[in-house]
Amino acid sequence: MALLKEFKEFALKGNVMDMAIGVVIGGAFGKIITSLVNDVIMPLIGALLGNVNFTELKWTVREAVMNGEEVVKEAVTVSYGNFIQVTVDFIIVALCIFLVVKAINKASALAKKKEEEKPAEPEAPAPKPDDVILLEEIRDLLKAKK
Repeated sequence: MALLKEFKEFALKGNVMDMAIGVVIGGAFGKIITSLVNDVIMPLIGALLGNVNFTELKWTVREAVMNGEEVVKEAVTVSYGNFIQVTVDFIIVALCIFLVVKAINKASALAKKKEEEKPAEPEAPAPKPDDVILLEEIRDLLKAKK
């Protein structure tokens, strides 16, 4: 039971929930970036390079062995085009994350700067000790007798 209670406390902490939300949003963000790379950027790059589809680029190490229409042994290929595609995808995701973190840090620095620029409120004077108050009262009484 103690293990279950400890796990519940761990799982419901704010940091764990924030991390879980970040992972879900990051997954969705990754899909958006993958679509941007696959459907927008790479076709444009392929068109500039003469209608090249990077995912189809491969180096055939060994041709397939065929017996008529039947494949006896599959071809052995190195799909370097897919590697290029995934690498470009990673670079764009890393760039986007860098820009988002940079914007958040800049906003945080601006907020901190504004906080530091606020005029400091005057501090209330420290309360006088009882013996000082008593001495002031005695002084005032002596002045009043004169």
